[in-house]
Amino acid sequence: MAMAISLKSSANAVLLSCIVILLSSSSGCEANGRVGGGSIGAGGHKRDPSEIVFNVLKFGAVPDGKKDNAIEFIRAWRAACDSPGKARLVIPAGNFIAGPIVFQGPCKGPPPITVQLIGNVKALPDMSSYSEDFWITFEKIDGLIVTGTGTIDGQGSLVWKYDDCKKGGSCSVLPANIKFNHVTNAIIRQFTSVDPMGFHIGIVLSQNVKVRRLHIRAPGDSPNTDGIHISQSSQVKIARSIIETGDDCIGIIQGSTDISIVKVTCGPGHGISVGSLGKYPDEKDVRGILVRNCTLKGTTNGLRIKTWGGSPPSLASDMTYENIIMENVKNPIIIDQSYGKANAPSKVKISDVRFTNVVGTTVSDVAVDLSCSQQVPCEGVELTNINLKNTGPEPLTSNCVNVRVKYAGMQFPPPCPK
Repeated sequence: MAMAISLKSSANAVLLSCIVILLSSSSGCEANGRVGGGSIGAGGHKRDPSEIVFNVLKFGAVPDGKKDNAIEFIRAWRAACDSPGKARLVIPAGNFIAGPIVFQGPCKGPPPITVQLIGNVKALPDMSSYSEDFWITFEKIDGLIVTGTGTIDGQGSLVWKYDDCKKGGSCSVLPANIKFNHVTNAIIRQFTSVDPMGFHIGIVLSQNVKVRRLHIRAPGDSPNTDGIHISQSSQVKIARSIIETGDDCIGIIQGSTDISIVKVTCGPGHGISVGSLGKYPDEKDVRGILVRNCTLKGTTNGLRIKTWGGSPPSLASDMTYENIIMENVKNPIIIDQSYGKANAPSKVKISDVRFTNVVGTTVSDVAVDLSCSQQVPCEGVELTNINLKNTGPEPLTSNCVNVRVKYAGMQFPPPCPK
């Protein structure tokens, strides 16, 4: 009887251990680095039970903070992307070092493919390892989710001394933390981007990209560390994110259309910028920009549109800024069409720009500075309910050059004289 009880207890113990393992694991059965199961995924969403999970550890990645895991990450991606079923690439808890990584499609399974970042990934701080302007890139993918509570750390403080772009002339752009190139139907959410060598996130030649709940941070004096840089892309929607960095919190350049920025907090940084535009020949037009319910704190610019003097012709139109809070911001509302050089007028035509319900404090005496091109003056600029106060003793003023402004509601600073 004692032996029977002992065997029964041992069996129960084994059964209990199995149950604990199954409940604590994010996966069910494993084979060759693949895991199937229907557990809860990132964000508390029920995971598709048919989804196969590819954990980078199963492909040889080691979270020891020393080994370069780029090849192992790429192998795990290749297996996930080539899988005929729904796939999820998982970077688990731990500190991973990695050099340049290209996650390339198209993928064979049904979209979207998911990348779940749980751990911390740090860039290899050896500049000789990078031949492109990115560290991690996703390209040629239709249907992508990048999510998780982990961190992408560019370790920029180790290489910012090599940035020479502020000296003028030609320069080498340091690698961005993440670049999305030729990506459609993507969701980017939750993770943190820290101290990139160059930009934090670049979105290029992409469509229908939703960015949610990111935390982007770098020191306010870090060079050229734009938060989110958008080029030749459409239907990009950025919301509920915090951006603290050393350059533009969000920069929108040529060929970008239907861009919305909602409930974003920016600062430190250089503000939310359209441009610079007109630096290169044959730039595509920018149109359909919405910035709403955003807060800017201690930025060197607020809402800025900037075009190069002497630029080739292009258009920037249909831009709406509404319900904006400024806290100790320099240059809260600014159009600068002599950016870069002023030896010739810009040929970028700016039209249909609306600033509505912009309130808060500024450290600049000129709170509204609209300096448009002599050759192609701004048209359709409207200011409605502007209420800005100076933190210093001087009265606030407005400056308007080559533009006629339509005013409505409260105006502080006072409107430009007609």
